[in-house]
Amino acid sequence: MQGTPCTPNPLWSARRTLHDFFWRAKHNMGKTTGFMEINRQDRTYAPTADRIQHYQEFVIPLTASELTQQGARCMDCGIPYCHTGCPINNIIPDWNDLVYQGKWREAIAVLHSTNNFPEFTGRICPAPCEAACTLNINEAPVTIKTIECAIIDKAWEEGWIEPEMPTHRSGKRVAIVGSGPAGLACAQQLARAGHDVVLYEKNDRIGGLLRYGIPNFKMEKHIIDRRMAQMQAEGVTFRPNSHIGVNIPAKQLLDKFDAIVLTGGSEKSRDLAVPGRDLKGVHFAMEFLPQQTRVVLGDEVPDQISAKDKPVVVVGGGDTGSDCIGTSIRQGAISVTQLEILPKPPENENKEMTWPNWPNKFRTSSSQEEGCERDWGVSTQSIEGENGQVTKMHLVRVDWQKDEKGGWQMSEIPGSEFELKADLVLLAMGFVHPVHEGMLEELGVALDGRGNVDTKNYQTSMNKVFAAGDMRRGQSLVVWAIREGRQAARAVDEYLMGFSELPK
Repeated sequence: MQGTPCTPNPLWSARRTLHDFFWRAKHNMGKTTGFMEINRQDRTYAPTADRIQHYQEFVIPLTASELTQQGARCMDCGIPYCHTGCPINNIIPDWNDLVYQGKWREAIAVLHSTNNFPEFTGRICPAPCEAACTLNINEAPVTIKTIECAIIDKAWEEGWIEPEMPTHRSGKRVAIVGSGPAGLACAQQLARAGHDVVLYEKNDRIGGLLRYGIPNFKMEKHIIDRRMAQMQAEGVTFRPNSHIGVNIPAKQLLDKFDAIVLTGGSEKSRDLAVPGRDLKGVHFAMEFLPQQTRVVLGDEVPDQISAKDKPVVVVGGGDTGSDCIGTSIRQGAISVTQLEILPKPPENENKEMTWPNWPNKFRTSSSQEEGCERDWGVSTQSIEGENGQVTKMHLVRVDWQKDEKGGWQMSEIPGSEFELKADLVLLAMGFVHPVHEGMLEELGVALDGRGNVDTKNYQTSMNKVFAAGDMRRGQSLVVWAIREGRQAARAVDEYLMGFSELPK
C-alpha cells in the first residue's frame, strides 16, 4: 500500500547529526580517569518508617554536582556494552559525558533520540544497561538509570519538553489498541511522522499497566499525564473506555483505519491450580494493585481488596510480587510473606560466565526492604479456609535438579510439608499470554506457540494489522515495550508510505 511520502521531520536529522558529532568526538571525553577517581553513588530512599505512610514516590535524587561526578565515571570504554545491554540502544556514554560537561539540554536531545519516555525507564526499568556496563566487572557500574532520570526530570522542570509537530500530514489514519508503553511509543512516533493516530484504551484512564499495574510509590501518575498532554498537542487522539472486541467491534476499526496496531499487553495471569483456589481472599495481583491505584487517584472502590490487619502471602518472587508487598504494607498488613518456587539465587554472579548479560543473582527491592519474609523453593499443595474464606496455605519444599538432557526438573522434598497462615493470598506468578477472548478471536490473527500474536516485521497474519509489545513478545520490561512500539511504528510507516524516516 503506497501513499505520498511525508517530509522528513528535521528534528530527527538534527538528532542523528548530534549523535554523530559526539560519537566522533568521544576521544575528547572530559574526565578520562573519572572511573578511577570517583566512587559510585546512587539515589537513596526516604526512611522506611516515613515512606510506608503514603503512596508517593520516595526516591531522593542526587544533587547536580553529584550527578556531574557520576557522569564523569563513564570510562569511554571503546566498546560500550551498555548500548546493547539496553533494549532501546540508548546512546549512554554520550549523555553521561554531556551531564559531566553540564550540557543538560544537549543531553536530553541525545536521550530522546532513542527513548520516548525516559521518565518511565528512569523509574521502573531494572537497568540491564548497568549490568552490561564495563565497570560492573568490578561491581561498580555507572549510575546510568539515575543519570537518565535526572536528565528527563530536569528537562521537564526547565520547560524543554515541547510538542514535536510533523511538517506534513500523510492523510493516513492509524488505530492503536492498548495504551501501555508500547502503544504510547508507537502512537507518538506515528503522529510525528504525520499520520492521524487514535489510541484506544479499555480502562477509564490512559496508561495501561503503567497506570494501574505500577503503584504510585514507584511512579506517580502525573508522569503519564504530562506526556499525554504533549502527545495530544502532537495530534494523538485518546479514547479511554473503549474496549475493542467488547463494546466496540474490532472489525469496525478495519473499515475506518488504514492500519491497526495491537498493543494490548500480556494480561492472562498465570493461575494457581490447587484445591481451595476459589476461596474468598485469593486474588490475582492485577485484581489487587489497580484497586489501590484507583483509591489513590480519588475513585470510590466498593469492597476493595485490602491487606489491613491481615497476614498476607504473596505467591511469586518478581516485580509484581514486590509491588504487592509494598502495597500490602502501606495498607496495614499484620505480616507479609513472599514465596518463590525457584531456588534462592546466588548472592553474586560469576562475572566470567555472565557479564555483560543480565545475571541471575539475589536482589532486594525497596518494597522487600520495608518488611517481609521471603522463602524460596516452595510450592503450594492446597489452600484451606473456613466459611468460604482463606485461612491458611499448605506448602511443600521443592528441589531442582538437571535431567540427562540438561533441563531443570522439580521434585517435592518428602517430609518438608508445612503450613502458613494467610487471610489474603495474592497470586503474582506472571502472565502467560494476551487475552484471546474478544479482540484477537474476532480478528482471527494467528498466534505463535506460546499464545502470543504471531508477526513478521510486526505485521500479523492479517493485512494492515500489526502488533507490538507484550502482546507480541510475551511479558517483559517497560524498556522492551518502548522498543517494540518504536519499531512497530516504523514498520507501519513503511507499510503506509513505502519508506520511513522514523529511527530503527
